[in-house]
Amino acid sequence: MSSTLPLPPGANTVAGKGDYETIGHEFLDYFVRFGGLKAHHRVLDVGCGIGRMARPLTEFLDASGRYEGFDVMGAGVHWCRQNITPRYPRFRFRRARVYNPVYNRWHGWYSGAEYVFPYRSNSFDFVFLTSVFTHMRPAEVENYVREINRVLKVGGRCFATYFLQTPETLLSGRGGRGSLNFVHRCDGYWIDSPDDPHEAAICFDESGVLRLYERCGLAPVGPVRRGSWSGRDEHVSYQDILVAEKVRQVRFARTPAPVRAIRAWSRYGGRAARALVRRAVRVCGLRPQATARTAKNQAA
Repeated sequence: MSSTLPLPPGANTVAGKGDYETIGHEFLDYFVRFGGLKAHHRVLDVGCGIGRMARPLTEFLDASGRYEGFDVMGAGVHWCRQNITPRYPRFRFRRARVYNPVYNRWHGWYSGAEYVFPYRSNSFDFVFLTSVFTHMRPAEVENYVREINRVLKVGGRCFATYFLQTPETLLSGRGGRGSLNFVHRCDGYWIDSPDDPHEAAICFDESGVLRLYERCGLAPVGPVRRGSWSGRDEHVSYQDILVAEKVRQVRFARTPAPVRAIRAWSRYGGRAARALVRRAVRVCGLRPQATARTAKNQAA
């Protein structure tokens, strides 16, 4: 039973507020009720953090079920590897060296707009992201949604939380009624405060997210479950919940793996390295949007 697992240090303050165990069980209920999660499913946790969602899943998934999780925060992945995987070998965790100015500023080699999930195509029944898209910009979200289409089986489902802007939430925000009031428009998204890093909390137009899903072969299942962040009286959780099903495979042009590797090295290597790489790319005539082969593992 997962009750034998220790709690990670700072469980209720690191990578998300609230009670570690209570929120984990709350979302397991949502996964089952809204997402149709089954005990035998192969599950991908995008942004696994310190195992808040993995913990209750150790009790839910049966011997046929599998769990994979990745996160940009190395400390959380390390803790999960040390404390969950030895007891539950079907639960595996990887570190993704994706840059994020809030959560992975110094060890991010890859851009979220180019990162390739380190898993085979059509290999998961259920993919979920809790409070991940709320910290990513549009190009990064689009790439992740494309990758979700790639790794999901047809008929598989994606469960994701967002801050979704509608005319109602915008009006509420201008009246200051929410705990977050996304009234500052940026390039394809909204923010609560221009004084904070944008990735601290990002809101997207609901209509734009639904169009993105349609382009990426995902169809919504049921209504958007509204969150309380905007000051709504009737809500399900804090963030909005969107569940979608993969209805078709979609193939996209992708930056070639060598170019991604060069760019990653340039980000990690400093200003001089970046200048050298830009010149090399220009001289060689490399085109970032050329069609690529299946990407190799980019996780630690």
